[in-house]
Formats: sequence, structure tokens, C-alpha cells
Amino acid sequence: MGSSFSLLIVSWIIIMVVLMAIGGFFMFRKFLKQLPKQDGLSELDWQNYYLEQTIHLWSDEQKELLNELTAPVPELFRSVAKEKIGGTIGKLALEQRATALDEELIIRGYIIASPKRDHKFLRKKLQELHIDISPYEHLMLDEKIKHAPE
Repeated sequence: MGSSFSLLIVSWIIIMVVLMAIGGFFMFRKFLKQLPKQDGLSELDWQNYYLEQTIHLWSDEQKELLNELTAPVPELFRSVAKEKIGGTIGKLALEQRATALDEELIIRGYIIASPKRDHKFLRKKLQELHIDISPYEHLMLDEKIKHAPE
């Protein structure tokens, strides 16, 4: 009984250290995003700015498309992903002086905001929605695209 109890305690300690390290990693990433850049605003400040400036451009149809595209993202991270992607879409809309969001702008913003490893899920989802992927291939292949709003 003594050795099995000791093994249980050691295993519990290892599990707790691993879980705390994982949580600390994500908290540190969030902390880095909140640090101000050279212009005095953080990545999250810019993301919120772009969302606030373009919130009136989002119709129910565009929100539904974004929900469809982010469906493969785990539920725990989906709201954060939507905000990041929405901020990038807002940035693109402001740069183009768009008066409304369209499917092309949403898909471009999704590709730019998401990591390259997620593009295979996007391809699958676009095929399910019967949306032609060919106009966006150059964005998926371009390694120099910045993945976060400046």
C-alpha cells in the first residue's frame, strides 16, 4: 500500500505540473498580445478597434458564414478565433473602404488570420459549402502573410 500510494502522489504531482505549464503557456501568450507595440496599442487593442469600426457591416448571413468556417475550431477557443478573424476581416474592410462585407472578404480574412495548419480544414469546409477555392490559393501558399492585425 505504501509504494502504490507514493506512486499515486508522484503521478498526481506530474499531472498538476504539466497542466499548470500548459495553462501558463496560454496565459503568457495572452499577456504578450496585451503588451503595447511601437504605436502604443496592443494587438488586442487593434483587433477591438477593427471590430468596432466594422460591426455595422456584418449581416446575419456573414456572421453565419464565419460561424460555419470556425466550426472545426474547438469550442473552448472558438470565440477567441472569431474575434481574431473578425478583426482581420475588419482591417481588410477598412483598407478597401468596403461598404459591406462579402464572401470573398470574409474568406480572405480567415486565411490571413488563421495559421497555415488550419488551411486544410478551410479547404474541406469551403468544398462542403460549394465555394470555389481557386481564387484563394495564392493566399494559402503565401508564406509572407502576417497572421495578426498590426
